[in-house]
Amino acid sequence: MYSEVRSCARRAGLGRTPIVPGTAVAPTLEGVTFAEGAGGAGGGREARVVRGTLAPGAVDYVYVPVDVPDGVREIKVSYTYDRPAVPTGTPGNALDIGIFDQRGIEPGGRGFRGWSGGARTEFFIRADDATPGYIAGPVDAGVWHIALGPHTVAPQGLSYALDVTLTLGDPGTAVPPVYPPQRAGGRGRAWYRGDCHLHSWYSDGRRTPAEIAARARVAGLDFINSSDHNTHASHAHWADHAGDDLLIMLGEEVTTRNGHVLALGTDPGTFVDWRYRAREDRFGRFAREIRRAGGLVVPAHPHATCVGCAWKFGFGEADAVEVWNGPFTPDDETAVAAWDATLVAAARGDRPWLPAMGSSDAHRPPDSVGLPQTVVLADGLTREAVLDGIRAGRSYVAESRRVSLAFTATGAGGEQAGIGERLRAAPDTPVTVRLEASGVPRCSVRLVTDQGALLTSDPFPVSGSGVVEWRTTPAYAAYVRAELRHETAVGPLPGVMAALTNPIFLGPGPPG
Repeated sequence: MYSEVRSCARRAGLGRTPIVPGTAVAPTLEGVTFAEGAGGAGGGREARVVRGTLAPGAVDYVYVPVDVPDGVREIKVSYTYDRPAVPTGTPGNALDIGIFDQRGIEPGGRGFRGWSGGARTEFFIRADDATPGYIAGPVDAGVWHIALGPHTVAPQGLSYALDVTLTLGDPGTAVPPVYPPQRAGGRGRAWYRGDCHLHSWYSDGRRTPAEIAARARVAGLDFINSSDHNTHASHAHWADHAGDDLLIMLGEEVTTRNGHVLALGTDPGTFVDWRYRAREDRFGRFAREIRRAGGLVVPAHPHATCVGCAWKFGFGEADAVEVWNGPFTPDDETAVAAWDATLVAAARGDRPWLPAMGSSDAHRPPDSVGLPQTVVLADGLTREAVLDGIRAGRSYVAESRRVSLAFTATGAGGEQAGIGERLRAAPDTPVTVRLEASGVPRCSVRLVTDQGALLTSDPFPVSGSGVVEWRTTPAYAAYVRAELRHETAVGPLPGVMAALTNPIFLGPGPPG
């Protein structure tokens, strides 16, 4: 059986439900209905086609309801949309897709069953299996909703066609999920290397979890974090690739229209909704959900230039910030400078300070897993210990496993502080700042304070190892952090980053 339904939202991109900005009201388009009692053990298929048009300025997400009867074994959806030519500098059509089941589409995603964005043109769900990015499980009766996300719409509008197919019969048996362990072997309290921003084929990546884990080991990593876009579907597919040598944490890259944020190290099976903008004042709710699930809130590539990538929510809810994303580029330079500008307020004790991180954001070859990597001082190789180290800022960012740093500040009486700590000393106390580095041939050291870069060293020798010392006082420098830069500069910018540390704060600091 095969039939066609037309649904059009021509001028305003609206459906049959009015849209109220900043509310949970969901715009729905004309949907499809399958015959009651069409299912049963006899098998067979029922199919429908839905066509529609979205106008320029369409809302972020619209929903096509699908009435699913009893007795369905599998739901399959494929879609196409037009891509007309557009003037230079004007975005063309880009349409994302996902689905919610009979439990609903309300914010929070209780009914969430998967999202592939624009990475796939079709998907299926059944009890024992699903397309990567989607959650396997029973196809229960009720109103499901296909979610369409018109990321950009051409001036001519966006015309789409959805092909919905139900396979009838025995629903099958669901497979219980198995998640990776939350601890690995480790070396006790030590420096551990990790990459917390990675994409597999469960979103728009092209690597399997097995391939990512293998590359993580080659890169010398001790831990990684899964961060597929807007889905937790990969969580149950990492267990076989963890081991005593590799801790695999679970998370999500929450991809909103006003920036992306890593839900880092959340409980297995945690889904974080992404369907909101900064002006709707909903982000705080979902940031709190991430923390309740044991994770960290980490805005990703906050100054990236892609549509919807730049971070607009502010940093009041953040636990850390990704200032270095993949190979170091001018937008990373901007992110480092903007992050540095927040450290003075933290030095005064006006507010908690925000640690910096770096991750690869690797999607596919030739993206390198572990370029860069965050090196964390943790009490062990466990999810809890690694997250504690990141949250405390006991970390530095390095371009590869070859780079190792030791960075300290020592007072006149021998008292010492390391990365992410405070050396509590009187304003006029002499302080010796010392950086030991290896794996950084021909790189120069920059020691950066609240006044800017107060020391730039000569390049290290080709051996890549060296020591730099600098003397100061808390009155002269409220904090100090280290950068190691390659010789080659990018225009007016300093050389490309090889490594950077979180700060050491100097002075008495806030009470307590």
